[in-house]
Amino acid sequence: MRTVGVEEELLLVDPDSGEPQALSAAVLAHAEADEADQGVFEKELYGQMLEFATHPQSDMTELGAEIVRCRKEAARLAGEIGSAVAALATSPLPVSPTISVNRRYQWLAEQYGIATREQLVCGCHVHVSVESDEEGTAVVDRIRPWLPVLLAISANSPFWQGKDTGYHSYRSRVWDRWPSAGPTELFGSAERYHRRVADMVATGVILDEKMAYFDARLSERYPTVEIRVADVCLHAETAQLLATLARGLVETAAREWRAGVEPVDHSVSLLRLAAWQAARTGPAAKLLDPVTMRPEPADVVVRALLDHVADVLEDTGDLERTREALADLRRRGDGARVQRDLLERTGSLREVVTACVRHTQG
Repeated sequence: MRTVGVEEELLLVDPDSGEPQALSAAVLAHAEADEADQGVFEKELYGQMLEFATHPQSDMTELGAEIVRCRKEAARLAGEIGSAVAALATSPLPVSPTISVNRRYQWLAEQYGIATREQLVCGCHVHVSVESDEEGTAVVDRIRPWLPVLLAISANSPFWQGKDTGYHSYRSRVWDRWPSAGPTELFGSAERYHRRVADMVATGVILDEKMAYFDARLSERYPTVEIRVADVCLHAETAQLLATLARGLVETAAREWRAGVEPVDHSVSLLRLAAWQAARTGPAAKLLDPVTMRPEPADVVVRALLDHVADVLEDTGDLERTREALADLRRRGDGARVQRDLLERTGSLREVVTACVRHTQG
């Protein structure tokens, strides 16, 4: 059974005003003083962000429970210094991001200018274990067309600098300003994957292999495929759903590779359009079908994803729970819909943030 780990980026906010607070250094200092929290929380590019990473888990229920525990612990640590955490992929309220003190982050600011200064976005990265770089590359090649569906499911960033963007995931549009971000062409082998990344680093446009911000990549730290398309999810149960589907995609792709099934050779141009459509409407309207690259109702495309990974989810015992989680998501709506409904009811983006602080902890 493949293990799965989740990294979530949370927004630090004032519990009363809802405005982002650049207090990550203080929160991390509290975390380092607690032996149980050491290695769980990490510094991010901006002082208004706090990242945590779960341990690798093979049981999805336990993974979901750990996500909840980490969120509650993040809230406790933030509360000790008068702050709060919100699983929001962008700040609904206006913010001027504060870049953390770090040589690497200063390099980013100098290299990319305003694109760095405007990148305060929070994502969710899912790591799924693979047996080798060769298997991992085969997986990366085969999951490409399905990743926009994961983005749609996670969509949780409708607001930017105090305004409604018209998107369900505006975070993904901001993230794509990085020159190495987005979908990739087919690699075909681990050797070609690593050669491509080395060529990118050799241009000097990116600093190192960590900056190969592909939608899915081989992790440079762990024996995993790292799937990087998702917004941080407002609800922990959506994050668990995302991780379950990600593992299903990875195992399905590995089985196809072993069986000699060739990957679908969609162009990067089409994959970018699929990602844009997912960001624009989330799971609420139409998405591009991963096989045909033609628009279909989102429910049809999400059902196609479930069908695609159903055999694997049946084998791991996750199929019925995943069906139920998708049905719950459909009834409740994605994080973007929840945020917009909150704004419609309260008329206040501040109230949106404070309500989302509560949603973050369940």
